[in-house]
Amino acid sequence: MSFLTVLLKPLAYVSVPVFLLRSIAQSSPFARYYIRVVLYYSTLGLVSAWGIIVAIGMSLAGRRFDINWVVARSFYILASRIMEIKFVVEGEEHLDIKPAILVGNHQSVVDILYLGRIFPKHASIMAKKELQWTPFLGMFMSLSGAVFVDRGNNAQAVRSLQAAGDYMKKNTTSLWLFPEGTRSMRENHDMLPFKKGAFHAAVQAGVPVIPVVCENYWRLYRKGVFESGELKIRVLPPIPTAGLESSDVSQLAIQTREKMVAALREISTPASSDTPPPPLGKLTSPTFPPQPSQISVEATSELSIERQPPTPEGSVASSRKEESENGMETEEDEGMVLVGRP
Repeated sequence: MSFLTVLLKPLAYVSVPVFLLRSIAQSSPFARYYIRVVLYYSTLGLVSAWGIIVAIGMSLAGRRFDINWVVARSFYILASRIMEIKFVVEGEEHLDIKPAILVGNHQSVVDILYLGRIFPKHASIMAKKELQWTPFLGMFMSLSGAVFVDRGNNAQAVRSLQAAGDYMKKNTTSLWLFPEGTRSMRENHDMLPFKKGAFHAAVQAGVPVIPVVCENYWRLYRKGVFESGELKIRVLPPIPTAGLESSDVSQLAIQTREKMVAALREISTPASSDTPPPPLGKLTSPTFPPQPSQISVEATSELSIERQPPTPEGSVASSRKEESENGMETEEDEGMVLVGRP
């Protein structure tokens, strides 16, 4: 019997009432959405509580950096059966590269399910400092090696990113972030402009950026709709950062986003809207010398943390405030892991 199977055994006792509720949901489209939302959050709460027990036990066993992997897989194994949502993963071998910065598209709270499917061993998350003091969640995140960043203090955030780079190299661990900074649920296949925290951390540490793209699941989940189905995840080849400096971060973020949006459109079911998504656009900056992996990153001197002035209003790298469903956000919201309501 595997280590993960032993850890999951207590969760089996809750499966009967959960599957009974799922059956009731089949009788009414109206009830279906709300029952499935309740089931999803109940499962998330159950696994969160279970995660604290796992975190304490695995910390004592010297496997702190595999806590997130065990808890993520626990949630996926349970929730994917309850919600009847499964994932087909392409390029999963890229997740074995460590240390690295892992970045993914952020559509809604259902993203936790796709994280459950692909979150690798020996990886942690980067999160806003406020979550450190959240009951239960903060305790779990601290035990699992999360890196907390003060997003309200730019100088402190920069120091935190530098420390995160040292932390990654010392422990040969990867960090996961959502560079959009907030949810971008929409019918058309696109993403919000990326915030630059993930890319600063990658450049500071000299580690590659590994983009992870989950198919647009608007057809399965949005307000009033929560259906079952199969979704695709594509893990893109790593983008090297060796030799890059702070001034290259903006273009690295733009390049990564364009690769991810292109992949999102390739793997997603065509949107029903008659309005096509906006074009990706073309990068015109000169390229760096080829890296060993023959992947080139295009250069820019647009940004240097704390030293250079903000970019012009309207550009992707601008430090302007952005309106989102979570309220006004600024460029200093450096792409942390944010979990919102459905």
